[in-house]
Amino acid sequence: MKKLAALRGAVRTENTEKDIAEQVVRLYDRLLRSNNLAEQDIVSVIFSVTGDIDALNPAAALRNAGRAEQLALMVFQEGRFSGGLSGTVRVLIHCGLEGSPRHVYMNGAEVLRPDRAP
Repeated sequence: MKKLAALRGAVRTENTEKDIAEQVVRLYDRLLRSNNLAEQDIVSVIFSVTGDIDALNPAAALRNAGRAEQLALMVFQEGRFSGGLSGTVRVLIHCGLEGSPRHVYMNGAEVLRPDRAP
């Protein structure tokens, strides 16, 4: 039986349209694959970006890649914190899921949650 779950993920990226698009799609696809999740089971996708990421909106990156076309997407800019990890896009996906959530941290973002990184 599916229950409401929240999947977390993060990826480091360069502040270019190309790299943001590639990294965001890689992160999203890996989250879906790792959790055996179909888009129709997703309720919403919330992104946050560090202040140095402004070349491309992560929601636009997904839509441009033909993903999440029917989903509610939202993007926020993170607050600045001393010692924070720059160049980072984080995601929170609310979904119906069977089993335990598998979170994904990649491309240098593993330092944010070493307990959840492979």
